[in-house]
Amino acid sequence: MMNKPIMNPYILVGIGVISVSTSAIFVKLSTAPSGVIAFYRLFFSVLILLPIFLYNHLHEVRKMTKKDLYYSFLAGFLLAFHFILWFESLNYTSVASSTVLVTLQPLFSFFGTYFFFKEQISKKTLISGLIAIIGSFIIGWGDFQYKGQALYGDFLALVACALITGYLLVGQAVRKRISNVSYTFVIYSMSSITILLYVLFKGEPLFPYSMENWIYFLLLAILPTLLGHSIFNWSLKWISTNFISMAILFEPIGSSILAFIILDERLMCTQWIGGLLVILGLFIYTMNPKNRSL
Repeated sequence: MMNKPIMNPYILVGIGVISVSTSAIFVKLSTAPSGVIAFYRLFFSVLILLPIFLYNHLHEVRKMTKKDLYYSFLAGFLLAFHFILWFESLNYTSVASSTVLVTLQPLFSFFGTYFFFKEQISKKTLISGLIAIIGSFIIGWGDFQYKGQALYGDFLALVACALITGYLLVGQAVRKRISNVSYTFVIYSMSSITILLYVLFKGEPLFPYSMENWIYFLLLAILPTLLGHSIFNWSLKWISTNFISMAILFEPIGSSILAFIILDERLMCTQWIGGLLVILGLFIYTMNPKNRSL
């Protein structure tokens, strides 16, 4: 029987969603290339985790099966290119449009959990997901530009969405067998190596950058990565990828509010309406006891 979590995973997922809402803001504020931003985000996360990993979790990785290592490396690869493509999309489209598209994970996770984990999807779950997805589209609708560079940025964000869903699905299979620190350290390390090779291939400079950029890199590691994605990884031991994907639909709301405050990107009526629909969709989803049970 699976041990009960020391903290309520649903509350922690909420904290994680708030944390990841800062990601697009820090990326927009940084002047470094998208690959470099992604690299330092993961690299600093690995450095922060390293003392804890070496002190109490190194033995666990040594005992990981080849299958778990393979899945962890695959998850790290998917996460790396999720960040690369999403950060690149922010060079072509706005925070609202990019974040909305990159958080449409229920489109992929409902099918993924059904085919890979045989999780049954009820009509109420499908309806709740549809409502939340419609809300997300409404948030970014007034900002979508179906032409030129903006369309290219929207496409990159949608591909990044598919990659992060694959990352969570792979994690759901592995996290039930190993600790969060071990799993997170392995995938973040793999992601860092993958992105480093990408950056070197493109010839993007790893330095020098201004002090402001280094601060943004560090904040990306601490907030959306360690307090965001790491919390999602931890929660995968007890709750489904579907719930996390639904919860992440709140990210465009948080990002849009932060973009309004920090980047002076105006909030439109459609964004408020869309935000209410996202909340309604998640409320309907969580009212199903099967979706809330540990």
